[in-house]
Amino acid sequence: MKKLSTVRVGETENVESAIKRFKRKCQKDGIIGDLRKHEQYEKPSVKKKKKQKAAIKRNKKRA
Repeated sequence: MKKLSTVRVGETENVESAIKRFKRKCQKDGIIGDLRKHEQYEKPSVKKKKKQKAAIKRNKKRA
């Protein structure tokens, strides 16, 4: 089970800065990327092809 991201708001802190901190924390924890990945079902064969393309692209960058 994943731990939920939480942000404590100080008494003198305004809500806007707390929201910014929460968004940054979600970004760092990878929650947003995970949500985008699970928005739509992807067949295993499509996942495999994407993974292979990413590996090829990575190897081309190194060379």
